[in-house]
Amino acid sequence: MAKRKRLAPAQLEVPAGLETKAFKDGWAGVRRSPPPIADVASQAASQAAFEEVAGVLETARREGRLVQALPIAAIEVDHLVRDRLVLADEDMDALTQSLAARGQQTPVEVVALAEGRYGLISGWRRIEALRRLGQSDVLAMIRAPETASDAYVAMIEENEIRAGLSFYERARLAAEAVRIGVYRNAGAAVAALFANAPAPKRSKILKFVVLHRVLDGALRFPAAIPEKLGLALASAIEADAPMGNRLRDALRKTPASDATEERARLERALKKGAAPAPRTSVDPIEIAPGVMLEQKQGRMVLRGRGVDDALAADLRAWFAARSGNSDKKSEK
Repeated sequence: MAKRKRLAPAQLEVPAGLETKAFKDGWAGVRRSPPPIADVASQAASQAAFEEVAGVLETARREGRLVQALPIAAIEVDHLVRDRLVLADEDMDALTQSLAARGQQTPVEVVALAEGRYGLISGWRRIEALRRLGQSDVLAMIRAPETASDAYVAMIEENEIRAGLSFYERARLAAEAVRIGVYRNAGAAVAALFANAPAPKRSKILKFVVLHRVLDGALRFPAAIPEKLGLALASAIEADAPMGNRLRDALRKTPASDATEERARLERALKKGAAPAPRTSVDPIEIAPGVMLEQKQGRMVLRGRGVDDALAADLRAWFAARSGNSDKKSEK
C-alpha cells in the first residue's frame, strides 16, 4: 500500500529580519498570509461595486436625473426666447424670501453647451432670486432635449404650473419660435407648445399673436392686457389693418407711463375704431387634436384625422342638447 502524504501546516509569512523577534515573542503579531484567491475576489468585488455605482451616476447624469451645483455665471439665461416678459415685484420678493429661509428646494433645468457653458431651459425666476441673494451657484439638472421644441415645451410647462403666463406672453413665445425657425407657422407653434391646453384657449393665444405681430415694440406693458380687451383688439385689427398701424404709431410716439394708462389708451382706440365687420372666411384653426375648423359665410367645415364617426355622434348629441336648452329658455 502506498504511503499517504502528510499535509504540511500552513506557512507563516515572516518579514525578513524579524525571525528572532517573532520567535522570542511567540510569533505574536505575525500575519498569516491570506490565500491569494481571496485577495483577487475581494478586489474584483470592490471594482464591480465601484463600476456599478459609477454607471448608475452616469446614467442619471445623462438622463437629467442628477442634481448638480453649477456656477450661475456659466448659465446663459437667454439661451431660449424667454416666455416671461416681466417679473412681478411681490412674486419675486416672496420667492427671494423663501430661498433665503429654506434654500433652493427645486433645481433649475439646463442643457449643456460647449466649453463648460449651460443654456437655461426653466428656472429663470429662481436664478434671478439667487442673484439678488448674492449666491454664486445654483442647483440644476442637466437635460438633453432632443429638439428645440422639446426645450420650449419644458419651459412653458414649468411656468404654466408655477406661475401662469399672460395670453400676450404665450402669443409672443409662439411668434418668436416661428421667427427663429422652430415651427413653420403660428398655428403649428401654438398647437405644439400648448398641446395640453383646451382648444378654445389655443384659439385665444392665436388671436393674441395678431396683437404681437402688429403692436410688438410699441406696447410697454403687453403682459397686463386683459384677455377680453386683447381679443377685441385683435378682431378689430384683423378687420381694419390701418387701425392697427395707427395705434402702433401713436403708442410709439407717446409711450404710456404705466400699465393703467396704456390699457386706457387701448380701450379708447377700440371704441373709436369701427366695429369689426363679420368676415366671410377665416384661416383654418385646430380646435382639437387632429380637427381643423374652416369657417366661411354661412357654413363651417371640420376636417382632419380626428373627424370620425365618434366626433359626428358627439356633435349630434351636443346640438340636440343645445336645442333643448334653447327651447327651455324660450318657454320661460
